[in-house]
Amino acid sequence: MKNKIELFDTTLRDGTQGEGVNLSVQDKLLIAQRLDEFGIDIIEGGWPGSNPRDEEFFQRAKDLKLNHAKICAFGSTARSLDKIEEDANLQALIKSETSVVSIFGKTWKLHSEKGLGLSEDENASLIFGSVDFLRKNGRRVIYDAEHFFDGYKEDSKFAIKMLQAAEKGGADVLVLCDTNGGTMPHEVYDIVVELQKHVKASLGIHCHNDSDMAVANSIAAIQAGAVHVQGTINGVGERCGNANLCSIMPNIILKLGLDTKQELNLEHLTSLSYFVSELMNLVPNTRAAFVGNSAFAHKGGVHVSAVLKDSKMYEHISPEVVGNKQRVLVSDLSGQSNIKYKAKEFGIDLSNNKELSKKLVNYIKSLEFDGFQFDGAEASFELLLRSELNGFTPYFNVLDSKVTVFYDNKGTNNSEAVLKIEVDGEIEHTASDGDGPVNALDNALRKALIRFYPEVALIKLVDYKVRVLDEKEGTGAKVRVMIQSSDGNETWSTVGVSENIIQASFQAMSDSINYRLYKNKNVKAKLTV
Repeated sequence: MKNKIELFDTTLRDGTQGEGVNLSVQDKLLIAQRLDEFGIDIIEGGWPGSNPRDEEFFQRAKDLKLNHAKICAFGSTARSLDKIEEDANLQALIKSETSVVSIFGKTWKLHSEKGLGLSEDENASLIFGSVDFLRKNGRRVIYDAEHFFDGYKEDSKFAIKMLQAAEKGGADVLVLCDTNGGTMPHEVYDIVVELQKHVKASLGIHCHNDSDMAVANSIAAIQAGAVHVQGTINGVGERCGNANLCSIMPNIILKLGLDTKQELNLEHLTSLSYFVSELMNLVPNTRAAFVGNSAFAHKGGVHVSAVLKDSKMYEHISPEVVGNKQRVLVSDLSGQSNIKYKAKEFGIDLSNNKELSKKLVNYIKSLEFDGFQFDGAEASFELLLRSELNGFTPYFNVLDSKVTVFYDNKGTNNSEAVLKIEVDGEIEHTASDGDGPVNALDNALRKALIRFYPEVALIKLVDYKVRVLDEKEGTGAKVRVMIQSSDGNETWSTVGVSENIIQASFQAMSDSINYRLYKNKNVKAKLTV
């Protein structure tokens, strides 16, 4: 019978050492709760002896209502052989009152001799004594063999002796750490197989991603017999990051066919990934395996045609299994299959209208040749499609606009937009200031429309990107503006292209408002049917 794999999450400890990552105590508590709901076995909360924030976390974590997961405190072996029981670091671990503790010790002879100034026997005694002390105080001890693979490759006898010292002290799991992230999968596999001849305790794996091998190394260790794997959500961590549990977990279950100790809510994997990114204020990796927004996105016409027949042709798993979804992009690489797929998403059936599909494909390609890009602006594409099918007309017409920008050598600057629009035969003439010409025009447009469409007040611009096209044209080059808008419940993206950045911005803003108004009208129509 195969052993079930134990999942150890260190997002709240090792993950927070990543550049740009900062979590409050409340953030860490929220993530811990979510990890427990997902099915993680052990949640490493931090180093209680290192900073007040982690100490507060362990105090507040006692009140968490966890279904399965155990909170784990992290630390190191004692600092010296003298009075191990009085070591401040070990005492902090006891004080945290977690049932599980993880401690790291020196397993590379280089670190032991030069870093700590200890002989081989002294280092082994330090590891044994630290683990033994924690175990006798009722803790389950997970021993992290720091720099294990580098140490093993330099002096395997020394590295094995340190593992045996931890095992003798009562460590429940011996975790092999690729701390520098430079080991290859075949090395990990061979070493894990060999180690099982020298220790009886369960083996675990903890990898860093400096060679972009952390996930592969973790999988190799499991295939070789490791039954405990450590990593972080989204692979966050110091330098190039830690092994990404969002890739490891589905690979364990879906590819290796192994069981985890707790049944995972794998269909919530994508939402878990985005939840952690949001609390860390990090932009999600769109190309991340399994959970990325592009993980099941198809752009080439040949690909899309095949996916529509059988998604297995270009998808290694069903995206719904990991809580993701299939997406088809529209671009100059599109064929009729792309257009039909997107139309179907919008509730439009083009299956029996080949001529229209062909016309739309050619039209899209010509627009993209002119600089438009719709694979990141699906709201603009839907309006274009419905307009071609005579299912949409703009909710307002711009009759006249003027933008004035003033600045002088004293630092005075001002932007003003004057706008005249027409809605159902009525004309609204208004003006507004702003922080720059685009913001002034945005404010004037909203001000002009609010009387006719009060819901415009809910629309907020949440992202604004400008891309210069044909850079060789210098200041006369076309620009592409893509904006993302939100009403608090949904987000959508639109695009505009022009040699004039203000004009391109206005195109994207107009599409954004028109799209929301169109959707609101459709919702109301359905409710009255």
